[in-house]
Amino acid sequence: MRIAAIIQARMGSSRLPGKILEPLAGKTVLQRVIERVAASGAFDEVVVATTVRPIDDVAAEHAAQYGASVVRGDEDNVLSRYGLAAAASNADAIMRITADCPLIDPDILGAMVDRFRVGDADLVSNCVRRSFPRGLDAELFSRAALDIMLAEPMTAPQREHVTPFLYAHPERFRIVSHEWPQDLSDYRLTLDTPEDLDLLTRIFNAAPDPDTIRLADVVVLLQTHPDWCSINAHIEQKKI
Repeated sequence: MRIAAIIQARMGSSRLPGKILEPLAGKTVLQRVIERVAASGAFDEVVVATTVRPIDDVAAEHAAQYGASVVRGDEDNVLSRYGLAAAASNADAIMRITADCPLIDPDILGAMVDRFRVGDADLVSNCVRRSFPRGLDAELFSRAALDIMLAEPMTAPQREHVTPFLYAHPERFRIVSHEWPQDLSDYRLTLDTPEDLDLLTRIFNAAPDPDTIRLADVVVLLQTHPDWCSINAHIEQKKI
């Protein structure tokens, strides 16, 4: 089974434009995401799916520089970008990751791939019942499930957010929830606002080795500095 990690990325952001190229301990956010995904050792290919807009030329250039393959497609129809990336990588399964997750954990991704390889799931997701912090989201689904979504009539939000159709049809798709042993869902480790960037910068700067930090290490840091959690606690996640 050939499994590709597809990272959706673009420079446009309503709350923090250009966020994927913000620096975190000497590397850009996009570089952190690509390197951490590759560090899992679980994927045959890492692909960045960005848009055809001129503003994303720099995103495509940086992604290639950081060692990822690149595909480009429609800005709003993110689902179609996944179709292009899956075809280009000849993937049998796809791990969906967003480029605003610089603390995505390689070990968690590897565990999800192992679970998917059991063969009894169309979708393995850590977003079904939330136990992980926002910012470690990952969804691994079959190429067959992707092809069904590409063929079905979709609403604009479904095309933008890629996987809502799968969750809406549990009678058609076998969905497995991947969960952390404790509930860490109150932590916010994604990058969408300046406050998020402030928190992530503190975490990466405080890490003994920012290249190898894992979720358990982040939790220790946040428990050591409980005031940090208030930096972005008021930020509301955009609704799907």
